[in-house]
Parts: sequence; structure tokens; C-alpha cells
Amino acid sequence: MLTLLDRYIFKELLSPFASSLFALSFIVFAKEMLRLVDLIVSKGVGLTAIVKVIVHLMPSFLVLTIPIACLIASIAAFSRLSYDNELLAMRATGLSLWRIAMPVLLFSSLTFALTVYLSQWGQPWSNISLKKIALKMLEDQLNLALEAGVFNEPIPGLMVYVPHPRDGQEATGLFISDHRDADTPLVIVAKSYQVLKDPARKRLGLRLHNGTIHQIPRDIQQYHQVGFTTYDLWLEIPASQRIGTIARPSYAEIIQQLEKTGWQDRGALRRLMEYYKDWGFPVASLLLGLLGVPVGIVSKRSGRVGGFAIGVMIIVGFYLMNVLGEYLVTSYFLHPFVGAWLPDAVILGVTGWLFVRASQQ
Repeated sequence: MLTLLDRYIFKELLSPFASSLFALSFIVFAKEMLRLVDLIVSKGVGLTAIVKVIVHLMPSFLVLTIPIACLIASIAAFSRLSYDNELLAMRATGLSLWRIAMPVLLFSSLTFALTVYLSQWGQPWSNISLKKIALKMLEDQLNLALEAGVFNEPIPGLMVYVPHPRDGQEATGLFISDHRDADTPLVIVAKSYQVLKDPARKRLGLRLHNGTIHQIPRDIQQYHQVGFTTYDLWLEIPASQRIGTIARPSYAEIIQQLEKTGWQDRGALRRLMEYYKDWGFPVASLLLGLLGVPVGIVSKRSGRVGGFAIGVMIIVGFYLMNVLGEYLVTSYFLHPFVGAWLPDAVILGVTGWLFVRASQQ
């Protein structure tokens, strides 16, 4: 059961955690902001679809920002408690530093559980949903491109034109200029068409009827023309709309690839290391929260802004340790499991050492 002291310290953690989480998420989200604005301005994507994209991107952002915000909150809270001599008053009553840090342990455990949930279930769900949203946006663009009397470009390199209907009849005929492959540009003319959907492969297409394909080879003296009764033209989701993380191969596929190459495939070693990091990074959120206690005590005059700066410096160090671990793994010095958990082991050692020193003061 939480005591009054525990609740007090817990509340001290909430405010810097919330503000840090908001600021960090905004910084990370700024990377995708330009792409989303381009979808609105250039592609005519609706605001509702953009909001859905933002919601589904949040799990990927929060997995990165929650551990950092937990560290900054711990540093800021104990920096203030130490600066206002409240920590000294707590110690004067006979409370040990380990006892005072129990609310931080609880808070860090909650962030650990949330990070695990987001990394193991939130991100896979968001990736699947993002593919569906991207397919829906492509479908909207294709329907817009099929409006009569307007040249439209549903995807880069593909221009579509539907003639105006005559005498109140439905629009018939279709003109397509396909420059997706610059070496073999195509001009396709068809009398009629219908929209195709392939949800399994996340793509759309046009089934063209009774038309011709005109190809201009590099040699301007040549000319190719092909007539068709039915022709399927598939449209893949463009790279500008592929927002989110790329689907990874399964653990078994990675091990199989490594066994084929005698564990010499650097790309497969990196992917295996990423699988081990799925648990290593959430554990880091637990350790970083505890690390903030002695760091906040030492930097008691830094305040919240200083705590944010110190937290960012620690995260930079943590990132560099991850880079070092990846380098040692791809250089065949370390197993991917050891490389993934090396930063956590270093943080655990530093946290224990600083805790012992702070508790002896």
C-alpha cells in the first residue's frame, strides 16, 4: 500500500514525465510531419485519414520516447527534492535512499509494462492498420484520378485521363501515360475499365478492356504497338505513403539465413539483434528510471531544464552503446544477444554504483 510519501514522490514524477513525453514525441513526429503535409497538399488526402495515420504511428513513437521521459522525470523530480532540502528531511527521519526510491521503482515498472505492451502488440497492430490506411488512401486517389476531363497522377509517374461523357452517357475510354520505368515509357489507351482490389498484397489496379499499348524504345526509329482484349495494370503503394516500420522476417527465418551463411550475414545479425532488443529496450526504461534518482541528487541545481539536458546526454550515451554493440556484433566479436543487452548491463552497473555512493552520503 502506498504511503503519503510514496504518493507525493509519485506525483512529482508525473508532471515532468508528461511534459517530456509530449516534447519528445513532437520532436520524433516532426520527421513524419512533412510527409503527411505533402499527402494533404499534393495528394488531396483527407484530414480524417491523416488523423488515423497519426494515431497508428503513436505506438512506434512512444516505444522510443517513454524510456527517455521516465529518465528525465526521475532526474527532474529528485533534483528538485534535493535542491529544496526535502530529500534531506526524508533522510533525517531515518528513511534510506532505497526506501525513498520505491515510488520510482513502481513508476519505472509501469513504464516498463507499457513499453513492453507497445513493442510486442502495439507496433505489429499499427503496422497492419497503416497498410490498410495506405491502401485506402491509394484507392481514394485512384477514384479521384478517374474523374472525367481532368489529368490526374494517382501515383508518381502515372498520368490518367478519362474523357468527358457524351450526351449524358457514362464516361468511357481511358488514356494512361506510364513513366514509372523511365527506360520503357508506355502509353495505354482502352475503351473501358474497371477497378481491381487485391487486399492480400495491399495493391489496387485497373482492368482495361479493348485497347492498345504504345511503347517508344530508345531507338527512335522503332515503335512497338500491342493490342489487347483485357489487360491488368497494378498500382503498388508508393514509397511516400509507406509510413511506419518495415515488416521484419520471423525469428526462424533469420536463424535459417544465418545458418546458411555460417553466421556471417551482417544484415541477418542486425535483424536478430533487433529481436533481442524488443525486450532489452523496455528493460532499459526500468533501469533508466532508477538511474535518474542518484543523477538527480548529484545535479540538484539543474532544475527541470537541466534535468532534460542531462537526460538527453545519458540517452545519447545509451544510443552510442547501442551503436557500439551493433558494431561488435557485425564484426563477429559478440553474439547478437550480448550486443543487444550490453547497454542495459552497463546502465545496471552504473545505476548500482551511483546508488551505493548516494546512499552513503
